[in-house]
Formats: sequence, structure tokens, C-alpha cells
Amino acid sequence: MKRTITLLMATVWMGCATLFAANQNIKELGESKYLIEVGDLSMVVNAATGGKILSFKYKDQEIISQLNRPEQFGSTFWTSPQKEWNWPPVQEYDKRPYKAELKDDKLVLTSEVSSRLGFRIGKEFTVDAKRKAIVVTYSIKNESNQTKKVAPWEITRVANEGQIFFDAPLEGITPAGLMTFEKKDGAVWYQTDETNANRKINADGKGWLAYTNGSLMLVKKFKDLDISQPAPEEAEIQVYVNRGKTYIELESQGAYTTLEPGQSLVWPVKWFLLPCDGMAAKKMVKKVKKLK
Repeated sequence: MKRTITLLMATVWMGCATLFAANQNIKELGESKYLIEVGDLSMVVNAATGGKILSFKYKDQEIISQLNRPEQFGSTFWTSPQKEWNWPPVQEYDKRPYKAELKDDKLVLTSEVSSRLGFRIGKEFTVDAKRKAIVVTYSIKNESNQTKKVAPWEITRVANEGQIFFDAPLEGITPAGLMTFEKKDGAVWYQTDETNANRKINADGKGWLAYTNGSLMLVKKFKDLDISQPAPEEAEIQVYVNRGKTYIELESQGAYTTLEPGQSLVWPVKWFLLPCDGMAAKKMVKKVKKLK
């Protein structure tokens, strides 16, 4: 009997230790902010300001825009197509507080329902310890009493300095000539530049989007779409360059989906951040394509 109790206590202790270790990846910082860590990566999320990702670092090196201006910093999430709400972004999704819950090894954020659109947004943050990545799983739930169509849309702002690259046909980047892309080493590349105009392109990618500032490489992996799946007038990959030397948006979208009342869609995006100082373009593309 004594041996049975001892074994039971050991099992319980091991289970608690495993849970404790898992929870060490996600910590509450106070003021509705949360820190997510895996390996040399750290991400800070603020539930109080639209559930935005405020920071994504490799060791002490930041990759996300830190501009202190509305709509020019961090990483956010909207519903697509944009023509359903135009501008500014929907407050319930982009600026208002999200409910935050720590569940075992997950941080779960839940938005209010937009009275205008009838959707509720969810954001679930977990770590992939094996691959040293952070997984953000977005959900959109139809809380209305009508059948609706919608697509998920992630928007991440970075400094206007460096290169953006992804796998797509050069001739399929539209509008043509708005930004200068070069096809090389298995990807199309855009070297950031400066103009007095806002610019945005659409492209049919291959399920990934990357940006390098010369020392770090940010890579997003998501489900590849065929050209018929994005929302009307939208695309799997979009790049927005703000006027001047300010910021750039790395944008990716999921499939345009029909949701009956009460139904949800789920769309995971895996975030990687890697050192790449001195790495050749060909090696960067090869490394990106190997990431899972």
C-alpha cells in the first residue's frame, strides 16, 4: 500500500512538474501584457490593445516596428475582405481589450463581437519547442444569425529597411511596376526603398513570407492557397509600404470561408526568427523552405 501511494505521489509530482515547465514558456507581465519564450525567441502580447503582438525578438534584437503612432507598430489581425469595413480598422478587433486566459501551455485571447460585422476573433499562442517557433492560431466565429463569408488576415509591421522575399511568379505581382521585385534564388525579392506615396501589392505565394533586416530573418509559415481561395480583391500575400522611411506591412491571408451562424474557422501561422548576418540570398531561401 505504501509503495502504491509513493508511486501515485511521484506520478502526480511528475505531472505537475511537466505542467509547470510548460507554463514557463508563457508568463504574465502585468498591465494585460504576456511574455512568450522559446529558445532564444521572445514575444510580447498586449491583451488590452487589440491583442496586438508588440515585440518579437531574437535574444535582444527586435524585428517588429516600434513606432509610437497608431496603425504603425506591432502585429495585428483583421477580417478580410477590407471592403466590408473599409477604414479605420474594426475597433473590437484592432484596439479594444481582449479577454485573456492562460490555459496550461496556451495563451488564449478573445475579442468582443463586432456589432457591425458579427464576428468574434480568437488568438491562441503556443510554442513549438522542437522547431524553436511560436505558433499563433487565429479563429473567426460567426456570432450573427446570418450566413457570412470571411477570410483571416494577419498584418505585421516592420521597419522600412531591408528585404522582403517570398515564392511567387514575378508576373503575378500586381499592380505591376508599383514596387521593384527581382526574381532570384528561388524567390522574388523587394529591396525596401522610399517614395512619397503609399504602395501595396498582391501576390499568390507558396505559404510563406519572409523579411530580413540584414542581421535577422523573420519567417511566417501558413497554409498555401490556390489563386481562387482568397477573398475578393485580396491575396494570399500582400506587402504595404507606407510613404517615406517609416514602416512596411507584411500581410498574409487565409481562405475565404463560408460560416453558418455559430461556426468558426481556424488559421494557424508559425513565426520563426533566425540570425542571418552575412548569409547569402540562396542560403536564406533554402533555409526558409526547410522550416516546418
